[in-house]
Amino acid sequence: MKNVRLMLDEVLKDIQPDKNYEKEIFEKLGNIISKINQNQKYIKAILGGSGAKGTWLKTFDADIFVLFEYKKFKGKSDKLSNILEHILKKKFRKIIRLHGSRDYFQLKQGNFTFEIVPILKINKAEQAKNITDVSPLHSNWVRKHKKLINEMKLTKQFCQAQNVYGAESYIKGFSGYICEILAVYYGSFLNLAKNAAKWNSKAVIDAGKYYKGKDVFKMVNTSKLLSPLIVIDPVQKDRNAAAALSQEKFDEFKKASKEFLKNPSKEFFIKKDLKLIILKLKDNSNKLIEIHAAPLTGKIDVVGSKLLKIYKFFMEKLQKHNFKIIKSDWEWNKKDNAVFYFLLGKKPLPKTAEIEGPPIAIEHHAQHFKKMHKKTYVKSNKIYAAEKRKYIKPEDLLKYALKDEFVKERSNSVRIKIIN
Repeated sequence: MKNVRLMLDEVLKDIQPDKNYEKEIFEKLGNIISKINQNQKYIKAILGGSGAKGTWLKTFDADIFVLFEYKKFKGKSDKLSNILEHILKKKFRKIIRLHGSRDYFQLKQGNFTFEIVPILKINKAEQAKNITDVSPLHSNWVRKHKKLINEMKLTKQFCQAQNVYGAESYIKGFSGYICEILAVYYGSFLNLAKNAAKWNSKAVIDAGKYYKGKDVFKMVNTSKLLSPLIVIDPVQKDRNAAAALSQEKFDEFKKASKEFLKNPSKEFFIKKDLKLIILKLKDNSNKLIEIHAAPLTGKIDVVGSKLLKIYKFFMEKLQKHNFKIIKSDWEWNKKDNAVFYFLLGKKPLPKTAEIEGPPIAIEHHAQHFKKMHKKTYVKSNKIYAAEKRKYIKPEDLLKYALKDEFVKERSNSVRIKIIN
């Protein structure tokens, strides 16, 4: 176990942010925060997110929370974005307003993108008028466990490398906050992995000890406890922080934990190149088709969900037209174009497709089937039709599908690349 700890220490060195990068981003943050706070009496901009918690990894984008005095603005929750927009427009040349549960703003400076979020300044979760209002309380809770910062970083890096990181609706994985809670609850990444390997569905993590010795399923609204892992928010006892976690991501994390314990290695903390993984499966009998989709602008969660819908749209088209998919997946780093990968057989499909109909004994349905198809025949007491295929090559189908309004409405542009 000593060797494992040494290995984890090496991982920590690898995932720490570059000092020059860190210095540059914090200088810019400091300037932006000072500029927002200048001549303001009832609002205060502060550092938020992983930057405030100290749990950032190699590269990170920082959030800025703009706190509005509670007594003055508690009745104006729906107006905070408009008020902040007015202030920001006076201080910065170009800001982008993004829609969310409460609209927030994006400010780009050089290679960095900062998100500026209007929040009511609250002392307890019950005062929140919007889910984002609780965010600073999360930061405060994490900072109380500074001794475990490195364990939180290891947990976040492990989740990123295993492709289970992110609570957005197009990912449904482990949020940064869940990673931080789990690291605190179990005391270390290694202890987390040991326990995760044995998790049963509906495992309960209660770091705030709100329900110690009690049945959480009898005390919290069951609609909030549908996820495979229950993580009670330590600053909001009636909230399941893992409510968005899917069974798939839960299973993947559990499996990765088991594999790590069997053979501990730094490889578990290195994000794999998806294209290389798929290319390793490629041989002369198949072809790789890449579709590059330029995302729309807007809230990351919404934009990502639209990209996921496009990916599923192409999948369904290929399956509907009987193309065998050997391997498929997609990736998006939230900055560049999304890439959809489809590894398919190289050999074209037969020019005609056999369509199975009803048994001939069911005359009514058999007659209807004959009317629907020009060429029919009977085989094994069933009626069949032979229809000319519209597409015998997957790339021809996909090139046509690219022009569909469903795709155009959910992306700025799409292009196809074929690797034979």
